[in-house]
This record gives sequence, structure tokens and C-alpha cells, in this order.
Amino acid sequence: MDIRRSGSAPSRRGPSDYFTGSVWHDPIVEAEAPARVRSLIVRFDPGARTHWHTHPLGQTLHVVAGSGLIQKEGEPIQPINPGDSVWIAPGEKHWHGAGPDTAMTHIAIHEALDGSNVEWLEPVSDQQYGSYR
Repeated sequence: MDIRRSGSAPSRRGPSDYFTGSVWHDPIVEAEAPARVRSLIVRFDPGARTHWHTHPLGQTLHVVAGSGLIQKEGEPIQPINPGDSVWIAPGEKHWHGAGPDTAMTHIAIHEALDGSNVEWLEPVSDQQYGSYR
């Protein structure tokens, strides 16, 4: 058993290689092998978002605060709000983030395959992001 006390791990800034705008990560769990689960709290400032990406074993998002947006490639942008949970299938190209005028916080849960839990792709353009309005 490993108890990690609140505040014992520093918040990490989401790198600009994978995010647009101000994004912060707070780890919940990064289990050691043979377990594969990883989970974190992700906070997006208004307008902040991930780049397009995929997960080899899928991902679950659970929104806990604010109002956000999510999009699967080839489909319309969808709003997400507190209490919403989203399952993203393995290999599904998508992005997610805050709304243009509101911050958003979600819990992200995914598994690593051969040590990797995400494949980062190109940024979501301002035009793509703005197409929701």
C-alpha cells in the first residue's frame, strides 16, 4: 500500500509540445508494473486544450468542475460539464479542454501499454477550436 498525502507531489505544467494554453496536472496514481493504470487531475484555463492525441488502451475522463469541450476526429465538438464521464476508445483521435470563457477540471484515467499511455499528434488550431461557437 502506498498512501500519497495531499500536496506531497507538486503540480506539473502541461508542456506546450502537447497543450495550447495553461494546463496543470496533479498526479493521482501511476501504478508500478504489472499494473498499468494511471490517473491525474487536469486543470485547463479558459481556452486551453490538448493537442490531438490517441491512447493505446483508451481513456476515461470525468469532469469535476467548470465547462469544457471534447471532439472525436470527424465529429462535431461536444460540451462536457461537471458529472459527465466520457469513454474514449483505444486509438480514437480526439482532443479535450476548457470552454472559451470558462476553466475546466477533469480526472483522466488510462492505462499504459509497453510503458506508453498516449500518442501526441498535431495541435488543435484556433479555427478548429473556434468552430464550436
